[in-house]
Amino acid sequence: MSGTEKAVILARGLGKRMRADTGAAALDAHQASVAETGVKAMIPMGRPFLDYVLSSLADAGFRKICLVIGPEHSQIRDHYERTATLSRLTVEFAEQLKPLGTADAVLAAESFAGGDTFVVLNSDNYYGAAVLAELSRLSEPAVIGFARSGLIELGNVLPDRVTRFGALDISPDGFLRRILAKPDESMIASGAEIYGSMNCWLFDKEIFRACREVALSPRGELELPRAVQLAIDTHGLRMKVIRVRAPVLDLSNRDDIAGVQERLRDVAVRL
Repeated sequence: MSGTEKAVILARGLGKRMRADTGAAALDAHQASVAETGVKAMIPMGRPFLDYVLSSLADAGFRKICLVIGPEHSQIRDHYERTATLSRLTVEFAEQLKPLGTADAVLAAESFAGGDTFVVLNSDNYYGAAVLAELSRLSEPAVIGFARSGLIELGNVLPDRVTRFGALDISPDGFLRRILAKPDESMIASGAEIYGSMNCWLFDKEIFRACREVALSPRGELELPRAVQLAIDTHGLRMKVIRVRAPVLDLSNRDDIAGVQERLRDVAVRL
């Protein structure tokens, strides 16, 4: 059987950027209070931002969802256990006891994966269903490579922010070679489109080995992109890059809230 119905959403982050008061206008009292907690997934936009992410996953054919949260994230657990009405998907939880990084967060979902392939994505990015469906149909590891021009022109990513998503070094046959912090000179000189990662992956069970072995980054975290690179370099991982020119709504800080809310205003949510 090809494809997967399983998705893991990383919702454990500390939300340092969101907690910082940038003086953003037009936040209502509820939005401001949630922003102060740093739990970006629960920023209210008529309903929690994460509801839109989950609805997009359901539109793409995913049915089994695991939310990786911290033990202090009772508001997320309460919402999906007590408040939300779920008819198109099931939600379970995995706890990452300490915020050690995204590779460690993926390890927390190993039991949920159960040996199956599964998608991993962020809780603070809204990816369209058409993009997510690209991964739901596959049976081998892959990553969505987002064209930088599309992130800027179609989404809400500003040119100075797009550099945060690095650059994918892609082989001629379409597989990931390296995840670069920034494009190398040959990429820039070619004038070709540069693709970055917005943390939208399809993995099989082999990723857990790399997540266990990966060393701390210079930032002192166990980072998922470094685990992927380790798997490519030492474990023989072949990861297909699915190149798309599509928007992503990035909810990084308070300045993003009003614009993302406007973009989602007419989006129907069905969980």
